[in-house]
Amino acid sequence: MQKDELGLRRKVEMPGEDFSIEEIKKEGVPKHVAIIMDGNGRWARERKLPRSAGHRAGVRAIRPVVEIATQVGVEYLTLYSFSTENWKRPKREVSFLMRLFEEQLAKEIDELDERGVRIRVIGRLEELPESTRNAFLEAIERTKDNQTLNLNIALNYSGRVEILDAARAICDAIREGRESANFNEEIFSRYMYTSDIPDPELLIRTSGELRISNFLLWQIAYTEIWITRKFWPDFTKSDFLQAIADFKKRERRYGGLNED
Repeated sequence: MQKDELGLRRKVEMPGEDFSIEEIKKEGVPKHVAIIMDGNGRWARERKLPRSAGHRAGVRAIRPVVEIATQVGVEYLTLYSFSTENWKRPKREVSFLMRLFEEQLAKEIDELDERGVRIRVIGRLEELPESTRNAFLEAIERTKDNQTLNLNIALNYSGRVEILDAARAICDAIREGRESANFNEEIFSRYMYTSDIPDPELLIRTSGELRISNFLLWQIAYTEIWITRKFWPDFTKSDFLQAIADFKKRERRYGGLNED
């Protein structure tokens, strides 16, 4: 055992020596894993490369994570890809990201479909450039019947905006007589972008930042958080397995007490 730079005790990450995929699959695998994929720009800067190179490397890092998620039995994988705050970045970078989304989707869609991955988008898809929006709509339609893994892309997403959109929708429903003003958390959840998706059990954040960054604020009330200092482009299958192995050791009490 050794301590990483965050001072957290963890195993040295050596693929295949501490655990295997079969061991991870035995029991306790989280049904839903969410990831804040952070650090593309810093990864590029450390290598004296343009930010675009970091974004390309970050996109390439997604495929192995999708592969390992399906192998261990994760049913939902939610990736924080582009926040509503990201529109504040230089227009040139934003335009590049939109083209990159389209390019990578076209490149990966056949394999994703063959693997049984269902693509979904949470966020204000209607505000994206037309070509980007259409690319995702086509992927959503093509993979809608797949059942191996639900790949949720948080795109033009904000946790606060999602809650506001849900509040507006339920107010409309109350005004139109479709809902009672005496609603509860369960009813409110039906108006979230993730209405038919279970809350994440595990949230992974790369780059070592200790914040939520406006991601799934409603849904992560009792989510376990796992942080690595690795930048997203360096995140590997082994890191994903390590996160799940650590998750399986945690005691989840949901505000209650362990009676053992």
